Amino acid sequence: MDASDLTEQNPRIVISVDAMGGDLGPAPVVAGLSRFLKTTDDVEFLLHGPARDLTRLVNRRKALADRCRVVDAEGVVGMDEKPSHVMRHGKGTSMWSAIDAVRSGQATVCVSCGNTGALMAVSMIRLRKLPGVSRPAIACLWPSNNAQGFNVMLDVGADLRADSEDLLQYALMGASYARHGLNVARPRVGLLNVGTEEHKGRAELKEANELLSAVAPDANFDFAGFVEGGDIPSSRVDVIVTDGFTGNIALKTGEGTARMISGALREAFRKTPLSRLAALLAMTSLRRLSRRIDPRRVNGGVFLGLNGTVVKSHGAADATGIAAAITLAHQLARSGINDRIAARVASLKPEAHGGLTDKHAAGDAT
Repeated sequence: MDASDLTEQNPRIVISVDAMGGDLGPAPVVAGLSRFLKTTDDVEFLLHGPARDLTRLVNRRKALADRCRVVDAEGVVGMDEKPSHVMRHGKGTSMWSAIDAVRSGQATVCVSCGNTGALMAVSMIRLRKLPGVSRPAIACLWPSNNAQGFNVMLDVGADLRADSEDLLQYALMGASYARHGLNVARPRVGLLNVGTEEHKGRAELKEANELLSAVAPDANFDFAGFVEGGDIPSSRVDVIVTDGFTGNIALKTGEGTARMISGALREAFRKTPLSRLAALLAMTSLRRLSRRIDPRRVNGGVFLGLNGTVVKSHGAADATGIAAAITLAHQLARSGINDRIAARVASLKPEAHGGLTDKHAAGDAT
């Protein structure tokens, strides 16, 4: 039985979850699944890991009683394992098993807290790339001043390199993600550079700038041209396109800065009796700020460009973070984003270096 059969017989989305590999073990994963089920009743889980341990944890959560099936997988991919080693020897692991459930059609989407490099490597060999995609990308949600509260940035670490054609594909995939993951009808796409002037940047960025300018009018997004690091959380764009090297550094820098600001605020408000009183008076505003920059709320990098959707959760995610990753996976599964990305990438005319075929031009909302 594949995912389409499950959908016809049962409206519930099936999500495959790797319970192992995270820094905190399987307990917060199971707790996160239970927390998520408080918000929806159209999801079932395939939970992969050592059956004895997982069954005990699942049985403690009444909400999971008829909504979670444990799939026994004794092996665990460690955070320090090399992707090449996992590709050769990872078949019996919970990560491999969780991805294979998507490959076989038993589930629509996979969620894992495990080793990012290994997860991408196994996803690549088991799910394969979508036709026409040269390099899959990891897309993340970045807190922003936009109405939707977040911007999409990709790539943030799937591949360190990207040529102009890759950046064009990232833009198409990122725009589709923003459209169906953030409900942005016509996303604004920016190309990350060291300046906004057209003469700045490496050769592949200048070439990508021309390609995106040519494609945007018919691809259902607006191209904002070059953007700088300060534009990543701004309301100027909805999607930021870059290579994995630059994107990963920006992501880690942003997360570190958010933690520093949170720590500095706590320290400042605890310093004197007067500052503690000020903190008490400002408690509502401080909670609002803390929630806005809390990385757990946007826990989940999405692997785009594969024959199946994979969501990478932070390795140190707690129950709140896991629930956020599951929420994202559920939303993407419901939107059918993979089919939409495949259609959009296939709509390019290679010989025209970024033109669109008549079938998908003007008005196609993929």
